[in-house]
Amino acid sequence: MNREEEQRRVNDGGQGPSTKVLSVRLGVVALGYALFFAAIVLRLLNIQVIDQEKYKAKASRQYQRDMVEQAKRGVIYDRHGKLLAQSVQTISFYADPQLVAATPVRSGGRTVDVDKTGEVARHFASALGGSQRHYFRLLDRARKAGRRFVWIERSVPVAEARSLMETRMTGVWFRKEQYRYYLNLAPQVIGLVNTDNEGISGLELVYDDDLRGHDGMKIFQRSATGTKFLAADAEQVEAQAGLSLELTLDADVQSIVEAEVRQVVETFDARAATAIVIDVNTGEVLAMSSYPTFDMNNRSTFKPEFARNRAISDAFDPGSTFKIVMASAATEVLNVAAEDSVDGHGGSLQLFGRTIRDHEKFDRMTFREAMIHSSNIVAAETAMELGAETFYDYVRKFGFGQESGIGLPGESPGILQPVEKWYKTTLPWMGYGYSITATPLQVLQAYAAIANDGVMMKPYIIRRLLDDEGNVVREFGPEKSRTVVSAATARYIRREYLRPIIEEGTGKAAAIAGVPAAGKTGTAQKLLNGNYNRGRRSYIASFAGFFPVENPKIAAIIVVDEPDAAYYASTVAAPSFSKICSRMIAGSEALKKELGLTLPEEEMLQGPAAVTVPLVVGLSMREAKRLLEWSGLEIRYQGDPQSVVVDQGVDVGEMVAPGTVVRVWSEGQEPVEAPAPVPAPGAVAGLDRDGEVL
Repeated sequence: MNREEEQRRVNDGGQGPSTKVLSVRLGVVALGYALFFAAIVLRLLNIQVIDQEKYKAKASRQYQRDMVEQAKRGVIYDRHGKLLAQSVQTISFYADPQLVAATPVRSGGRTVDVDKTGEVARHFASALGGSQRHYFRLLDRARKAGRRFVWIERSVPVAEARSLMETRMTGVWFRKEQYRYYLNLAPQVIGLVNTDNEGISGLELVYDDDLRGHDGMKIFQRSATGTKFLAADAEQVEAQAGLSLELTLDADVQSIVEAEVRQVVETFDARAATAIVIDVNTGEVLAMSSYPTFDMNNRSTFKPEFARNRAISDAFDPGSTFKIVMASAATEVLNVAAEDSVDGHGGSLQLFGRTIRDHEKFDRMTFREAMIHSSNIVAAETAMELGAETFYDYVRKFGFGQESGIGLPGESPGILQPVEKWYKTTLPWMGYGYSITATPLQVLQAYAAIANDGVMMKPYIIRRLLDDEGNVVREFGPEKSRTVVSAATARYIRREYLRPIIEEGTGKAAAIAGVPAAGKTGTAQKLLNGNYNRGRRSYIASFAGFFPVENPKIAAIIVVDEPDAAYYASTVAAPSFSKICSRMIAGSEALKKELGLTLPEEEMLQGPAAVTVPLVVGLSMREAKRLLEWSGLEIRYQGDPQSVVVDQGVDVGEMVAPGTVVRVWSEGQEPVEAPAPVPAPGAVAGLDRDGEVL
C-alpha cells in the first residue's frame, strides 16, 4: 500500500466502502418507516374523514341499538262512547334459529357451541301451555332452511309472557306489540286488522292511515357492563298515537239487530240475513248487521264470505218493496189517487208473451187495495202508463243504480240498465221490483226518503275523528242527497198506502205496540242461472218500514236470503221488523219520551195484537213447531212427530190472537174437530201474501 492510498483511508475515517452501503440501508429503512406512517395516516384519514359514517355505523352496531316504538292504534267508539275496538299491549317473541342451535357455552376452559333448540322449546311450552314439539319443529325447520329470523309466538298477553321475558335465552328476543280487541259487534262494518296491526277490512281498512298513527324510534346504547340507556346524542322520535273513530252506530241497537238476524236465520233455516236501522232525518246508521258472521277475537271462525257486508254488497231483486217507487211516480205524474179504481184482471195478465200473476184473483179494486194486497198486475200496468223514461228518472232519483256514498268498502251500485237496453218486459217487471237489483241499504234509503218528507239524506257511519286527547280533528254531519218527491207526495204515500199495509194488509205482523208504523213486505224470487225458480230455496223475503207514521224517526229493513221453513215476507221478515223496533223503543227512555209512549216495557215487548197463521203443510213436525212458535202461536199435533205435516187446522193467512193453538196432522191421521181460532181484535180474514211473480 503506498502513501496516497493510506492517506485516503485516513480521510474517509477508516470506513472504506461499507459506510456507503450502510447509508443506503439507513435510507431504505427511513423510507420504509415514512411509508408505514404515511399509510397509517392515510388509513386514519380514510376511517376518520372519508369513511367516517361507515365506521361510525359499524361501531354503533357494537354498542347501539335502534328500537321501533309502535304507535298506539286509535280506538273505535259507538255514538255513546262505548268501546267497540281498542288495542292492548302484548309481547311477541322472535329468534335467530342459527344462533339458538349454536349457543356459545364455556366448558372446560374453552368455548363450545351447544344446540339449545330443545331447551328454548321447553321454556315456551311450559310458559304458554303449548306443545314442546311444535316449538322445536318451528325453530328446527327455520334453521334447516338457513333462516336467521322466525316468529316464535305473537301477541302474547303481558302476564303470560312475563316469565319468558325474564328467562335468558341466547338468540331469542321479544318486542312489544299491540293486539286489537273487539267488543264483537258489527264485524262486517268495523272490520279487522292483521297481526302487523294493519287494517284489512271494513272501517279498519278505510281509515287505516288515520287509525294507525306514526311509529317512533328509540336509540339505545350499552355501557361496558352491558347496561342499556337512551343515547344522549341521538335523535329520539316519539310515537304519535292514531286518531280514534266515533261512529253513528248505537251498540245497544246493534246488539238487538244482531240477535234478531241470527234468530231469523236459525228459525227459518235461511242461507243468510241482513238488517239495517237508520235515523231518517239525519242519515245516521244506527245498526247494520249480516249473518252468518264470525268472532272478531277468534280468527279461526273467520271466512271471507262471513266478512262480506251484505247490507251494501249483496244486490237482489227487491220485489214488492220496490212498489213505493211506482206508487210515488204514479201519484206525482199520473195524479193517481188511493180511491181510484184499477183492474186486477182476475189475477192473471198476459204481456209480451209472458204471464204476470197475483196470488189472488183480483178484479176491480182501488189503488189503495192494490197496494195493500201487493198486486203485481196493477204495478206493472201503472209502470207502463208512466213510460220508460219517466219511470227510469224516478228510479234514479230514489237512489237505485248508484252507490249511496256511505264510504264502506265493497258497496255495490246494483243493476239498473239504461232505457235503451231494456226489453219489452223490463218496464212492467220493474214496476213490481224485477229487472233491477238493489242492495238492502238502497231499498231502505228509498223508504227513509218517504219518511223524511221526500228528502233523501246521505247515509253515514262516522261522526267524528278524535285525537289522543279527545279533541275533534274531523267531523261529519247530515248531508242532503236530493229531493226525491214532494213533501205532500211523501205524506200521501205514508198515510194512504204504507200505513194500511201494516194495519190491514201483508204487513200486519210488522205492527209495533203503541206506535203507528208504515212499511211494505217483499217476497221476491231469486234469479238462478238466468231463470226465476219456484223452489222453497228460491226466495228472498224482506220488509222495509219506519215509525211513527207522522213525523217519522227511525227506518229499518230486514232481508232474509233463501228461507226454507217458510218464505213469505209476511211470515219471515215482518215479525222481525216488529221485534227489532219494539225492543229498540223499549230499551230507550229517550225514544219513548220522544214518541210520547206511556206503555210499560212488558207491553212493548208483547208484539202485535194479531199474528198471521203461516203455511206449515209440507214441513216436518219439527219445522212446523219452530215456525208456529216463532209466529207467536202454539202447536198441537196428531200423528208421528217425525213425519211431514199434511193438514193444518187454521187457514193460512188468517189473523188470530197471539198464543192461538194451531192443530196439525201427519199422513194417515184424520183431522178432528178443533175449536175455532180466536180472532184478533179488529182482524179481517183475508189476504196475507205478497204477489208471486211470473
